[in-house]
This record gives sequence, structure tokens and C-alpha cells, in this order.
Amino acid sequence: MSNILGKAIVLVLNRNWQAINVRTPQEAFCMMATNVATGLEIEGEDHIRPVTWEEWITLPIRDQDEAVHTVRGQIRVPTVIVAVNYAKVPKKRPKLCARTIRERDRNRCQYTGRVLRPEEGSLDHVVPRSRGGPDSWENLVWASKEVNQRKADRLPHEAGLKLLSLPRAPKEMPAMGFIRNPHDMADWKLFLDDKTSP
Repeated sequence: MSNILGKAIVLVLNRNWQAINVRTPQEAFCMMATNVATGLEIEGEDHIRPVTWEEWITLPIRDQDEAVHTVRGQIRVPTVIVAVNYAKVPKKRPKLCARTIRERDRNRCQYTGRVLRPEEGSLDHVVPRSRGGPDSWENLVWASKEVNQRKADRLPHEAGLKLLSLPRAPKEMPAMGFIRNPHDMADWKLFLDDKTSP
């Protein structure tokens, strides 16, 4: 059971009960023990109750609960905690990777406009890496593999190509949009949109 302490299986809500992060049980216990967070005892949609650390450590372990063994006995692992003094909804950008560049460019080759299947395209550095081009939102585009090979380590105009539009970083979005539920935690579904499930 001790390996459960390092798994990100605790959903963190702000004080307005909006999902903002995911933590490990170890981090959640620290937040609860220092009164930074309260655990939510959840018995279905109709029974959700904030519980302080002092009461939490006395809660019985139910069949569906994960638990950790301590010198005091077993302690239930919370599935959801509330950061009691934190009201903000942090914003973040999607992670920069081939999938997010492809999504930003709507699966379209940024030189020909052709819609591509994922396997037909690849990342292209507008300013090639060999010329100091960075891995950045503003320098990466989705291009067909043939166009990318033809362009090679040249600038677009040197290869007779023109970008359809200038690549930009996507806007920051509320962190909730990036939280996934890979372990299919039923309690999380009360606080996450359906689209955030796996």
C-alpha cells in the first residue's frame, strides 16, 4: 500500500470547489495536517462533507477506499480535497508537443492547407534547428511529411513555400481543462467536465 503515497490520485479544488490540480496522497495529507486543505467525505452526489484532519484520521475505511498504514493505524486516502484559502483558478497552456501543434493547426499542412491524417504529417521548424530555430509555439507548425522533407533545413521562402498563417502560442486556459481522470475516480466526476475523463 505504501506505493499509493506517490500516485497522483487526489483531486484538489479551490475554496469555490473548482478543480485546480492533482496531488499525491502524501501531499494531500501534508496539506490537510497543516490546515491548508480539508478532505471531502463523499457518499454519492447528495452527501459531500468537508472534514478537518483531526476528524479525517478517525474516519472508518470503507470497501472502496484506499488506505495507508501508520503507527496510529490505517488512514483513509482522500479522493478530493479543498484548498481552503485558495480562490484562484490557475491558467496554463497546453504542453508543447507534436499532438498539441497538430491540434492547434487543425490537422492542416501549414504550407499547402491540405488536411492530413496524423501519420501524414510531422512537426516542422519554420526556422530550422540547424539555424538556431527554437522549439517554440511560434516556430513549430504541422506540415505534410513530403513538404517537410522538401523544405529540409531551409527557410520557407528558400524552399519556395509560404506559411498560411503565423504560428502562435494558444491562449492560457483554466487548469481544470487539463486535468484528466486516468484512474476513473468516481468522486472526481462530480467536479470535472465529462470531456476531462480518459
